[in-house]
Amino acid sequence: MAIHYDQRDDHVVVITIDRPETRNALDLHHFRDLAKAWKDFRYDDDAWLAIVTGVPGAFMSGADLKTYIPQITALAEQIRSGEIAEVDGCRLDDGSRAVLRDVRLYKPIIAAVDGPCVAGGMEMLGGVDIRLATARATFGVMEPKRGLFAGGGTTARLPRQVAYPAAMEFLLTAEAFPASRALELGLINEIVEPDELLARADEWAARICANAPLAVQATKESVLRGLAGTLDQAYGIEHELAQTIFATDDAKEGPRAFAENRSPVWRGK
Repeated sequence: MAIHYDQRDDHVVVITIDRPETRNALDLHHFRDLAKAWKDFRYDDDAWLAIVTGVPGAFMSGADLKTYIPQITALAEQIRSGEIAEVDGCRLDDGSRAVLRDVRLYKPIIAAVDGPCVAGGMEMLGGVDIRLATARATFGVMEPKRGLFAGGGTTARLPRQVAYPAAMEFLLTAEAFPASRALELGLINEIVEPDELLARADEWAARICANAPLAVQATKESVLRGLAGTLDQAYGIEHELAQTIFATDDAKEGPRAFAENRSPVWRGK
């Protein structure tokens, strides 16, 4: 199985892409499995945060062009001819859901990148909140070099996440950039040694999971929904979510723990 889903007892899920023979390029069935992993994470109340990573030396390099295009074409033909939504558990939108395009997932996600993060890897990175990388990681929107188009969210999200000139540097040159340049342009948070990558991701996870999970999720939701509208709409979303969070049990536990000089015990309720 090339997509590993490991749930730990600290409310953290680790999703590992394990297809080194293709540098973690995915075919139709692996996109299906990755999309399912995100769905499982979204609906598991005990999972507060996910770390997505790859095997050493590989993160994700998008679709396996040797197999994916024929597979997706055949799938589309079967669906059209048979009036069915899926074949062998695979759906036409698995690829976009796998790279977190237009997926309403407000739980925090950390990427631990070691190796190529290009094409679909960059698409998925756009749906991730905290981004760690090794010095041997590379980043690029490579589709135009193959006459293709990055339709998994990159052209929409990247200009919203880094400065416009930086986004266009990635999008128009279709070149692979080293981690040092990605850090300069604000695409990633920090560069770490390969043997420290997952440990550092765990440190970030612990810092985030020390906070109330519903408050963290509402904060991310407010940011993402707010960015999609006007400032006035963003204020309305913020007000809506604040009312919801202040009515939770955790909102009572936080001040109570502070008053009692102890660590809070979050219930996610």
